[in-house]
Amino acid sequence: MYSFEPTEEQKIIISAARKLALKEFRDRMRDADETGRHHPSWVEAGWELGLLPASIPERYGGFGDHSAMTWVLAAEELAWGDMTAALVLTAPNLVALPILYCGTEEQKTEFLPVYCTDRYAHGSAALMEPHFGFNPYELKTTAHRNNGSYVLTGLKCNVPFAAESEWLLVYASLDGQSQAFWVSKDSPGLSIGEREPNMGINALPLYSVELKECSIPATQRLGGDAGCDFALLHNSSRVALSALAVGVARAAYEYALEYAKQRKAFGEAIAQRQSIAFTLAEMAIEIDAARMLVWEAAWRLDQGRDATKEAQYAMNFTGDMALMVADRAVQILGGYGYVRDHPVELWLRNARGCGVLEGIAIV
Repeated sequence: MYSFEPTEEQKIIISAARKLALKEFRDRMRDADETGRHHPSWVEAGWELGLLPASIPERYGGFGDHSAMTWVLAAEELAWGDMTAALVLTAPNLVALPILYCGTEEQKTEFLPVYCTDRYAHGSAALMEPHFGFNPYELKTTAHRNNGSYVLTGLKCNVPFAAESEWLLVYASLDGQSQAFWVSKDSPGLSIGEREPNMGINALPLYSVELKECSIPATQRLGGDAGCDFALLHNSSRVALSALAVGVARAAYEYALEYAKQRKAFGEAIAQRQSIAFTLAEMAIEIDAARMLVWEAAWRLDQGRDATKEAQYAMNFTGDMALMVADRAVQILGGYGYVRDHPVELWLRNARGCGVLEGIAIV
């Protein structure tokens, strides 16, 4: 059985992440959404938390041990501040954690120290594809062995920081199995398209990426000849997105709750109205239920157990839950919920991405 009480170290991380979210994310999220550019302080102040180096062993330049549970606790707080900011700050996980999970000793020694310095290092992963019925276990992007190289061909979408990163971790089908390869952005055959306009998460740059007979050395296959445990990486990604969804939903719920307490109609706070009170109660219940699913999946990851079912449950439930909670927050604010003077419409747009943008986060 796992405990519902965070460790002392986790309590410190939760507190630090919450302070960062409140001080740096909340005040700047509207401007970032409008301009489509994340604020430099998100990276500067966020990197000082040391979340990623604290997940990497000392022999690779870090100062701790990885814990999916610790990551989901921090991710909820960061997304409570702003989901986009959380995704910007944790983007290096997309490369570092798959290497930590599945890399060879040589790959860990070469790449992990890059993410243990006092400077933010960009990371990017290309999983999603612009095809109807996208299935990460049946990728259209292919890889085949050609002497001492792998040749990749395919089209990817919603690739974060593709233009800014030196390396992309590209997922492709090799002999019918989803595997990962890191590709230098200067590799012949790799082209990065225009930045994609989306409904929400506007300050996170997402791009399309095309690979045309892109040849890379065989040493750039994650895990070497043995390959990687794609299910483990996919489950970790789904758990990460689920934790972010809980954070977004909690932000919308708390804002709507305070508004309902302050907003007066016919001589009383609207929170006293049964319909509003019941709606708020249902929102709170759904958030707590979602959090339990996320914690169970993260716990199984930390125990080294298969978390496929639990990660799928968490992803499905939290995606729907975040959208429902954010939408009801907009409704509770009435006409004010639809205007940009209040953040609930922003959280609604961001929540829409929780259930669909696979592969843009990992714990």
